Amino acid sequence: MTGVTAEAGPPHTGPGASGRRWQNRAVSDASEDARTADEASGTAAWHTRIEHVRGDALTGDTAQTSGMRRLEAISGRTVGSERLWMGRTHVGPETNSGDHHHGEAETAIYVVSGHPVFVFAEGDREVRVETSPGDYVFVPPYVPHREENPSADEEAVVVIARSTQEGVVVNLPSLWADVDRPGRE
Repeated sequence: MTGVTAEAGPPHTGPGASGRRWQNRAVSDASEDARTADEASGTAAWHTRIEHVRGDALTGDTAQTSGMRRLEAISGRTVGSERLWMGRTHVGPETNSGDHHHGEAETAIYVVSGHPVFVFAEGDREVRVETSPGDYVFVPPYVPHREENPSADEEAVVVIARSTQEGVVVNLPSLWADVDRPGRE
């Protein structure tokens, strides 16, 4: 077995590039050939594949809340994600979702179309966040809320990303329902 040396290879220019790529020189001809074959085929340990989910391939086989239809795109089940869930939600005209929360997940929402209203409780009053296409909404973990679509003729469509690999949905009887939250006494 020969020694291992490191040489600076051509600059790496992708995200997170430090300006250098270190290459291990072969410990033997066989291991160098295997490493070169892995790199050429795109299967080196650091090189995994990108997953593509077409818009018409989303599945409704995910947690649901009354008044809305969630379609799952990115999850542990669909693409093997470990810390992310992403999908699209449709709320029909003059429809409200049921009150719910998303457990430990942080939720980011992008409004694609319509003017959905996001409702949550603050003390003894309801707070209404009225949105338009292009707006973003952040829902912290365990916050009871609901989506409403006040339009008489326009569906509201949003894209949702959550910090868990699955679509966690806990349906509630009201915005003021007691929420079991780990670590809270």
